[in-house]
Amino acid sequence: MIIVTEPLEKRPDGWQDHAMVVSPSRRLIGLRLADGVTRGNMRACLSMAFASTMVISFLPAAQPYILSGVLGVPAYDQGKAVGLLGVAAEIAMIASLAWYGALADRYGRRPIAVAGFVLCALGTALFPFADSTAVLVALRVVFALGVAALNGMLSTIAADYVRDGSRGRSYGFVGLFSGLGAMVAVLALVRLPQILESRGTAPVTAARLSFLAIAAAVLAVGALMWFTLSRTRVAPAAERVPLARLIAEGVALARDPGIALSYAAAFVARADLAVVAGFMSLWVTEHALAEGGLSGAEALARAGAVVGVAQTVAMLGAPLVGWLGDRMRRQDVVILAQALAAVAYLSTLLVTDPLGSGMMVVAVLIGLGEIAVITTAGPLLAQQAPAAVRGSAYGLQTLCGAVGILVVSGLGGYLYDAWRPAAPFVVAGVAGLLVVAFGLLVRRRVTPLGEPPAPRQAPAIRPAQP
Repeated sequence: MIIVTEPLEKRPDGWQDHAMVVSPSRRLIGLRLADGVTRGNMRACLSMAFASTMVISFLPAAQPYILSGVLGVPAYDQGKAVGLLGVAAEIAMIASLAWYGALADRYGRRPIAVAGFVLCALGTALFPFADSTAVLVALRVVFALGVAALNGMLSTIAADYVRDGSRGRSYGFVGLFSGLGAMVAVLALVRLPQILESRGTAPVTAARLSFLAIAAAVLAVGALMWFTLSRTRVAPAAERVPLARLIAEGVALARDPGIALSYAAAFVARADLAVVAGFMSLWVTEHALAEGGLSGAEALARAGAVVGVAQTVAMLGAPLVGWLGDRMRRQDVVILAQALAAVAYLSTLLVTDPLGSGMMVVAVLIGLGEIAVITTAGPLLAQQAPAAVRGSAYGLQTLCGAVGILVVSGLGGYLYDAWRPAAPFVVAGVAGLLVVAFGLLVRRRVTPLGEPPAPRQAPAIRPAQP
């Protein structure tokens, strides 16, 4: 086979590329992989989605058990405590996310992703050893720094590893594996303390052993990612660009209506995930302890079942949402997803018994709305952002999500105690309606950036005619 290079036409982002004419792009489960990305790299991306979401979902879901069973925080203060932990975590994420994106553009995605797993493992291992709420907040910050790295890199890698026509399905499959990870967290991992308690282990010891085992597994996954994620740099020229400039370029991208909409959608999407993982678990756990007469471990397991329903629906709905995202205009599917999520979250106002069947119906709606908003904002950003600053753009997008979690965790946590447990969901629903209104205003002004054509098969060399 002859390998040649040929110039591509100048792209809208100002970059002049040369395509290497080699072979058609590889495929995995119907996804057209980007140049230099192997099937093993894509499998690593999906494994990263599973493992990262598993640990990210576990710790917030297990917080009520630590607050009541380890620290002995009174039930009437737990809403404020969860809100405080959420606010501290999001401040740490806000301070780090843009830098993570810029560092990923300079040094590659793989080192940042592995660092995220290491920080999450450290925060998880030490969490049940906290002897005060202040120490718990500090450890939650360490964990949040890892979450920031994982969230930013997962979104970026899911866009980097496939070509534009497959990005909706790529995010759909990432959502599927993320849903599997979340389901394992809320249906299995949160039950570990209960299992150990049933075998005679003291509650505090059961919590510590469970968290240490999960932290060890997360470290092992981080080591695996070091060897399996792609080492290819999306834009080698970014190595020479100062970090501050990369961040500024990510901010400047918001002048594009499509990128502005994706940033706004991320504000709601990440907040939705935090609400489901944190406040839904707290709502069910509190009610089970106060009204159901269950032990702390039993209440946590019951909360895990409710959250598990939401995550199961999210997992099953992710490929469908991703498929739809590749067949509609990206801005339209974002608006549709935000409207669906807003209705789902506002439906919590109808719940009177979080242990009843009505809560399960709401959990189904929330799961579908949650995965819809999570899997639609990323492809829109990938469609609009130049590859050279895509890491910075995703860092800024995840930063918007961190601000969303900060607002919902802070305001929602306060209203949870002052008004009713559905308050955080109502705040998220109202925010979603505002994004819908913004999307309707800008949808006709979104112009796709496009990408270079896929590599072409080199023509076969025919022997010269005699």
